[in-house]
Amino acid sequence: MRTPLTELTGVAHPIVQTGMGWVAGPRLVSATANAGALGILASATMTYAELDEAIQEVKQRTDKPFGVNLRADAGDAAERADLLIKHGVAVASFALAPKKDLIARLKDHGLVVMPTVGAARHAEKVAAWGADLVMVQGGEGGGHTGSVATTLLLPSVLDAVDIPVVAAGGFFDGRGLAAALAYGAAGIGMGTRFLLTSDSAVPDAVKQTYLGFGLDGTVVTTKADGMPHRLLRTPFIEGLAREGVAGRLARTVRRTLDFKRLSGQSWPGLAAEGVRMKRGSDRSWGQTVLAANTPMLLKAGLVEGDTSAGMLAAGQVVGAIEDLPSCEELVRRVVDEAAERLRFLAAM
Repeated sequence: MRTPLTELTGVAHPIVQTGMGWVAGPRLVSATANAGALGILASATMTYAELDEAIQEVKQRTDKPFGVNLRADAGDAAERADLLIKHGVAVASFALAPKKDLIARLKDHGLVVMPTVGAARHAEKVAAWGADLVMVQGGEGGGHTGSVATTLLLPSVLDAVDIPVVAAGGFFDGRGLAAALAYGAAGIGMGTRFLLTSDSAVPDAVKQTYLGFGLDGTVVTTKADGMPHRLLRTPFIEGLAREGVAGRLARTVRRTLDFKRLSGQSWPGLAAEGVRMKRGSDRSWGQTVLAANTPMLLKAGLVEGDTSAGMLAAGQVVGAIEDLPSCEELVRRVVDEAAERLRFLAAM
């Protein structure tokens, strides 16, 4: 299937494995790339040195195109962008809108720039700044998410911009890819579906926990880090809903100390990063302070496998997933099913 996504990025199939923190590491990204889809390396939870090593590891595992997700509000965003340029990474993706000059620098060195947005007005802004394509995530998606369903968000963005649009939120099979293409999208992005593959480094016991949830197994809450976050409805998350202000403050302080140790940053450095995060988003100061919870709570669940003290980001599609295929098997299955659906529609 040739679409603007495949032509821009050089991948074989119009499928993107999204940049999930603690999940989208070299192993998953390279397996996705070798399967012919676009793997996105998640760098928000990595130091600069760790990102350098991770990119090199992906390049050792595959000679196919791949991308790296960057935090646009990170203090060293420009240096990380230079790292992508140095290593010849194909795609730079962003969860927040990157600055116009950063987009221009990446494009000048041949990288494809793909921000992720949750509203048509944000897509218009990054398109005007020179983004090559944009990914839109509907409210069905896992992690930080909005309230508008993909079936409404996608056409609104397609009507608003002239650049290719990748649809995310609620996709897990070939029927979804065919539907997205019918809307006019250039491809689909999948997170939870790639997390639940044999190539994902998430502990097997945690994967089995995911497979045990139905379509009503997720909840959107602001209790974790102050922003709407779609997570598995585990007892830990249910407990957060009942947590008082004092308990939330104590947990935030504890997680902030953990994050400080993990990142190696000084207190002034953390404070400066908080200011940049506040300026680069619509967060309140309270939400900005709570944001330190996110990486450590996700690490506890997705890396350490402690579902009793960590959170597990998940899209609503978790309830429609029943197996753990390899990335190669998954991509082939999605593409074959989409082609069959499109042939059937064409015959009608």
